[in-house]
Amino acid sequence: MSRSAHPAGPRHADVLPEGHYSGPPTDLNALDAKVWAQTVSRTEDGVVSVGGIDVKALAEEFGTPAYILDETDFRARARAWRSAFGPDADVFYAGKAFLSRAVVRWLHEEGLNLDVCSGGELATALSAGMPADRIAFHGNNKSPAEIRRAIEAGVGRIVLDSFQEIVRVAHIAQELGKRQRVQIRITVGVEAHTHEFIATAHEDQKFGIPLAGGQAAEAVRRALTLDGLELIGIHSHIGSQIFDLSGFEVAAHRVVGLLKDIRDEHGVELPEIDLGGGLGIAYTSDDDPREPHEIAKTLTDIVTRECEAARLRTPRISVEPGRAIVGPTAFTLYEVGTVKPLDGLRTYVSVDGGMSDNIRTALYDAEYTVTLVSRTSDAEPMLSRVVGKHCESGDIVVRDAFLPADLAPGDLIAVPATGAYCRSMASNYNHLLKPPVVAVKDGEARVIVRRETEEDLLRLDVG
Repeated sequence: MSRSAHPAGPRHADVLPEGHYSGPPTDLNALDAKVWAQTVSRTEDGVVSVGGIDVKALAEEFGTPAYILDETDFRARARAWRSAFGPDADVFYAGKAFLSRAVVRWLHEEGLNLDVCSGGELATALSAGMPADRIAFHGNNKSPAEIRRAIEAGVGRIVLDSFQEIVRVAHIAQELGKRQRVQIRITVGVEAHTHEFIATAHEDQKFGIPLAGGQAAEAVRRALTLDGLELIGIHSHIGSQIFDLSGFEVAAHRVVGLLKDIRDEHGVELPEIDLGGGLGIAYTSDDDPREPHEIAKTLTDIVTRECEAARLRTPRISVEPGRAIVGPTAFTLYEVGTVKPLDGLRTYVSVDGGMSDNIRTALYDAEYTVTLVSRTSDAEPMLSRVVGKHCESGDIVVRDAFLPADLAPGDLIAVPATGAYCRSMASNYNHLLKPPVVAVKDGEARVIVRRETEEDLLRLDVG
């Protein structure tokens, strides 16, 4: 759905014609298991609970807004991915989706590796005890200091993203007397069926080295000649929030074609292939994500078939789920502040957070659902737009949703599937304080990332 644009933002909040949204659900009190974490349910008195604790108690203890993360669900999803791919493949959790020291420890305990793309993410991983050889370092513009720190720490792989970076990593590794394991990230010319800003395998974007025109082959030639590098494989990532696996088939065909060319030219069969991540989750009931075991079988079959056709040994496969693990495990809990009906249009429901804790709706036109969680209601559904408290007309959390018509200030509402790219992309716009992340498990809740305070803001303002 395209929208008229203006340099200052969406035109007049884009009041859309009748019929552009789905009708109200049959039951406004229902909780669709596709979009909620596995321990979320309603108690006998109608209050939603997670991990055995109801949201009223969570709001009273930790305040709102808050990200509420179901640790049981997170661990179960991590295990499902690890189990689906088995011991002959590697699963790297994409830390950019959401990273904290508690999450790093969970990943370590569940047998997953970790993908980082900045010095800060690397520092978090190392400080929480993730073995360096289970860390992959990504990024399209790694600084010399970041590269040096990664090599000194002994990261298991650095993913090279440009010709300059090939030389840069090799030079620093030689200075340190090390030979760094690396992969080369290539762009394979696959247009993933996703938003323009998160499609990453077509040529006209900042990531990787294009396969077209022989650039990827030249990158391999250079990497193989440098003493500071041990080239272990090829990396490809076609985008994010992907449901159709056919794009991976095209990507794998082209990556394996490059592996064949490398063997024929250099007599080397690279032992690894990384197909990236980007698998989608259910943000609404209309989304239909694939299960890890289905994804694992499909990707493994594709690579095996392509390698057999090229008469190559099947390389070790790596994948990088981030959103697919953490996205469904959390919801954002808000308190309603203002309810403003606009006759003939919709009702604006203002909450105590907004685009500072979830920029994805404004940035990607992301769609979410929302539910009244502090009670049940038999009131008629009203078409609503959940908005934040920022000084922006585009400060929208849920563009179109149905909430009960008796919704009132003080009610608690929750937006599910906010575990990925919400806290990690949070800001202090209007000097709002970033919400806490509260992990809940077996009737116990604990803060794993605390709420910011005004003192935190002022401490950075040196005057």
